[in-house]
Amino acid sequence: MNKIKNIGLGMCIIFGTLFSSCGDSFLEEKLKTQYSTEYFDTEEGLEALAISLYGNIRWHFGYEWAYGITLYGTDEFTMGGDETSRIWNTYEAALNPVDYTTALGAPNGNCPPVSGLWDEMYYGIASCNTIIAKADILTDEQVRNRCLAHAYFLRGYNYYRLTAQYGGVVLQTTPAQGVIRSFDRSTEEECWEQIISDLRNAYNFFEGEVFTYGKGITWTKATAAHFLAKALLFRASERCSSWNSSYIEADLKEAIEMCTYAINARGALVEDYSNLYANWSGIDCDIELSDEILMAAGHNGNAASAGRYGNRTFSYFHPQYRTVTGQWTLRGQFIAGMEFQRCRPTEYTYAIFDHVNDARMWKTFRTIYGINNIVNTTSAQANNVGLGDPSCVMILNTEDDHTYDKFTFGNAGMSPNWRDEDNKLGLGGKWAPASLVLYQNGKYVANTFGTTANDRSNFFAGINKTDDCTRTGESQDAHRDVTMARLAETYLVRAECYVRLDQYDNAKTDIDVVRKRGQWKDGEERDVYVSSDDYFATANSTTNSTMNVLDADGNTYSATYIEMNQWSNIPKNTYYLSNPNLERTTAASDLTNWSFDNLPAADQKVISKLGISDKKEMAINFILNERTRESLGEWMRWEDLSRTGTLIKRAKAFNPEAADNITAGKHELRPIPQSFIDGLLNEDGTNLSDEQKAAWQNPGY
Repeated sequence: MNKIKNIGLGMCIIFGTLFSSCGDSFLEEKLKTQYSTEYFDTEEGLEALAISLYGNIRWHFGYEWAYGITLYGTDEFTMGGDETSRIWNTYEAALNPVDYTTALGAPNGNCPPVSGLWDEMYYGIASCNTIIAKADILTDEQVRNRCLAHAYFLRGYNYYRLTAQYGGVVLQTTPAQGVIRSFDRSTEEECWEQIISDLRNAYNFFEGEVFTYGKGITWTKATAAHFLAKALLFRASERCSSWNSSYIEADLKEAIEMCTYAINARGALVEDYSNLYANWSGIDCDIELSDEILMAAGHNGNAASAGRYGNRTFSYFHPQYRTVTGQWTLRGQFIAGMEFQRCRPTEYTYAIFDHVNDARMWKTFRTIYGINNIVNTTSAQANNVGLGDPSCVMILNTEDDHTYDKFTFGNAGMSPNWRDEDNKLGLGGKWAPASLVLYQNGKYVANTFGTTANDRSNFFAGINKTDDCTRTGESQDAHRDVTMARLAETYLVRAECYVRLDQYDNAKTDIDVVRKRGQWKDGEERDVYVSSDDYFATANSTTNSTMNVLDADGNTYSATYIEMNQWSNIPKNTYYLSNPNLERTTAASDLTNWSFDNLPAADQKVISKLGISDKKEMAINFILNERTRESLGEWMRWEDLSRTGTLIKRAKAFNPEAADNITAGKHELRPIPQSFIDGLLNEDGTNLSDEQKAAWQNPGY
């Protein structure tokens, strides 16, 4: 390890805005002027600094890095028509230690920098170090323990994120004395030891399930337990296999204990999967206060407390519905998700669901948009369509379905001729200006219907987990919280630990808790689509705004945003179009009829394509598939695949854009930022040699 000096790392970042220290709405912040470090030598200042730690996690969801470093380049998502974060998905040469800018060929200035996570996590770590070092000035033991719990937790969490992405990093655990310090780059083993130690300390200091600063947002003992279990499982997993043999059994057993605490402490899962995301009805609604949520990045509608990083996640998962419909659907805050078309699901993502029996599929994917503007009155009248009829219909059929082989699908410019002749939507057998199907003639064709090249399709069925109906402008920040951990994942973490200990019956029991929630309940209408759009009129202050559109007679009409919302938001999905041979039913379904020796058909197909025959490896991949079904788009995929040693194989198998470039022994880790390495100095103040710089870098970069 090289002793070095660096300017910047470990500096205590003084937040100009600190959170209030009590009450249910702790995100209603006190605005304070810039503080000197002396303020943190007071009890008031140190507790304020502890509460301000919640602001550090907002960074993760403020810009394009939210998906770029967590979802791109995996089996689940590839690019839509937009190439902003292209290099993170394709693993091309521009993904290197230097931040990709327009000067270096980036398509715009928004590509996630490789230095972003590195810099931001150390800002939070610096604050944590200050709290831990100064905690003795807090005379009230309960306040002191709460501050320590928060500081140890965030430091452990931030180092978790750093180590999961970069491997061994710099462990700075004391406050910086000045701006120049001598550092080591610790090994990955040393980093996991520190992470686990910090999270154990947090677990011990938290007072159980005491929502100190407002239920639904604040971290508790169960939060620490969940992430401690994840850290222990990471250390016991394949990426650490060159050195972890002495830890595995004990780590897995402790992880099970931590999961068990969180599960017992926080109770049952939310009964209806829609009540996790789709049924979001506005700021601080019941969904945000669910006991299933273990950690969330908090947001609200108070502009004074927005801070530097708002919630931009509503922008990334929708197709470019305005373009593919030829303006038959206009965009605005009356549609709860923007059409930035960053994250397009892969064929694997659609196919891994049981299209008939898994309600999560139909409660997650948005498959219909409605007409809120008549573009061509001749077409409208000839096809008997008007405002509020479907403009965009996406049929998620299966590979063995041949119902749609002879139809023409596509965007408005491709003259699709499909219409719902059997009225399976219950909307009068309408023609739609744009439509797509996943399979024709046994071939995956969904990526051929956009307005760009086939491998850059901007037409797809996106997901609704980040939709926000409270934005005051179409591109304004969202106000909903971003869920970062929930109890369903805890069950899957414990299940994976059981698998690794050959306790398959226990693993199935845990997985089935999650799958039972995901199956249809008796009496549910399977083609009803619930969306946060449903709450626009009650959740948004701009509902009296208007915009001019054309009606079916070609007249200009001043439509209110409430009308625009109602026309574009059709509360139906394409369940019966996608399962065309299925009779209408409200019967319960069953997702528990499987075993590790007889996996569901969709999973068997994935296992076969991956060429896996070992039972434990098959079981771990089944759990990864279940994570897709349960947690699609929830900001964890790249790290889970890197951890389990499956990133290269699954990306090559299921992400065509990643397949050519992703390389084993290199892309399981991110490059160490060149901006950091170039700032290092030797003990004598001289610059590092090229050889010394190379020694700091991860393999292959």
